[in-house]
Amino acid sequence: MRRLLTIAATAAFFTTLALAENWSGKLLDTSCLDQKREMATCQANGNTTGFALEVSGKTYRLDDAGNSKAAKALRDRADRAEDPAAAVSPLNAKITGERDGDVIKVDSIEVQ
Repeated sequence: MRRLLTIAATAAFFTTLALAENWSGKLLDTSCLDQKREMATCQANGNTTGFALEVSGKTYRLDDAGNSKAAKALRDRADRAEDPAAAVSPLNAKITGERDGDVIKVDSIEVQ
């Protein structure tokens, strides 16, 4: 019985990993996008609380947990203190998670 439970748990774990998708794109500020501004002017910054990811012309919003993870990743960026120009350059991000319509349920995020 114990062996069967171990096999079932392992299968469930790997099935969950298989469902996760990866995206790479520009990190945007959703409040700026909501004001119908151009994507080029809506770059995410340290004051951003709502995030979206632009991938090949398509915009995906991040879920609430993803917004928190993105804000933390922005604060923790290694190049933030070293390069003042990094604050104005477009922020790229790699996100792993599941898509639900136009929303990404974020498992992990890496800001570049």
